[in-house]
Amino acid sequence: MASEALHKFVCLCRYLQDPCHVARFQQFCGVRGTFPKKTAEADAKLAVNGACVGQCQEDRAANGDSAHGLAGQRLRKSLNAAGNDEQDESPADFLNGPSGQEAERDSKGRVKPLRRNSLTGEVGQEFIIENKFLFYLFTIGTELGNEMFFIVFFPFLMWNVDPYVSRQLIVVWAWVLFFGQSTKDLIRWTRPASPPVIKVEVFYNTEYSMPSTHAMTGTAMPFCLFMLTCSRWEYPFMIGLSAALFWSVLVCISRVYMGMHSVLEVIIGFLYSVLILAVLHPMLADIDMFYLSHSYAPLVVLLVHVGFSLVAFSLDSWSTSRGDTAQALATAAGAALACRLNHQLGLQPDPPEEALPLTLPLIDGALLTRSIMRLLVGVAVLLAVRAAMKVVAIPLACKIFGVPSDDVRKARQHAQVELAYRFIVYGTVAYCCAFLVPLLFSFLGLS
Repeated sequence: MASEALHKFVCLCRYLQDPCHVARFQQFCGVRGTFPKKTAEADAKLAVNGACVGQCQEDRAANGDSAHGLAGQRLRKSLNAAGNDEQDESPADFLNGPSGQEAERDSKGRVKPLRRNSLTGEVGQEFIIENKFLFYLFTIGTELGNEMFFIVFFPFLMWNVDPYVSRQLIVVWAWVLFFGQSTKDLIRWTRPASPPVIKVEVFYNTEYSMPSTHAMTGTAMPFCLFMLTCSRWEYPFMIGLSAALFWSVLVCISRVYMGMHSVLEVIIGFLYSVLILAVLHPMLADIDMFYLSHSYAPLVVLLVHVGFSLVAFSLDSWSTSRGDTAQALATAAGAALACRLNHQLGLQPDPPEEALPLTLPLIDGALLTRSIMRLLVGVAVLLAVRAAMKVVAIPLACKIFGVPSDDVRKARQHAQVELAYRFIVYGTVAYCCAFLVPLLFSFLGLS
């Protein structure tokens, strides 16, 4: 009974991992590829994850699983049948998109991914967007899980809403990214095969894919924000829950739309983040108090964050994922040290417990103007600090570790250089965000 249940679970995972689900969803949303024509023989040999059907059949026969087959092959047949019904084309033509007069008509509607691959500089292949609303919606959704979004989101929350909530969110964000990226480098699953999947995004295409860290941060952040604020601020419970759910679902679905993850990888990312959040959330208040008041906190913060960055760097060869992990941990360390200094100097004090729950202020022109000015001035300062530190960090790290600095990309492939670069740049940026920029606001009368 247990072995049969395990077998069914494995078959379900294989089914959900099939890239044909991704391709079918993209087709449903109006995304069509421009793949080169392939021979019928090549199409016949293409299996669920880009391997050969013959090899898969041999593997299943060896495992005594030939009677069951792969669910993905049945889906591929239905996918191709749908293409033949709608366009009266061969399976290859269906994946390739329109031809003849249709191709001429749609040639002006072809677009490429918005950003190059972060590691190789690859531009990506052209594709055709038939539903622009869904394209822009899911582009926004995928940005809600990107690091650049949180670089703006956390400062806005800290400067304009609630520093207490921002401090704890940064802790969750850093550790969710650490566990997610490290798990990717341990499992080492590649991205969904293309074709049949259309790569609407290629920026993270060279990273491993299991689990989806976009789904993890896109789930952990909104639900953690909701749990931290629902008892701290007065607002309708269902509105907060609905907003968190919409944020999470939008990010998760966007990763399938972009062709970056299978359905299984998104589901695992969602569940993994829920597990991490369930463990971390009860400890957030204690972690925050330790960071602010314990005498050994600065030493512990540095040792823990640098130490786990080294762990992440030891899991795989050089890639952007381990740099992103170090960046998140460096940001968390810099913010923790700066918030501790604020606490020691009596700056940005948290409201007393008797003042809770806090009432949402009346949003008027003056409040909006002040908030926008804080964001513009603050982000401009952070960008300037980041640019200045980038100029200094690489040459300094190369000099310290004796690495040639002529080729920056090659220099950053050395773990010690990349780690020093991330902590110098983003640790300093986070420190300025939490400590120096609020002081600037006080000087400019924007507090």
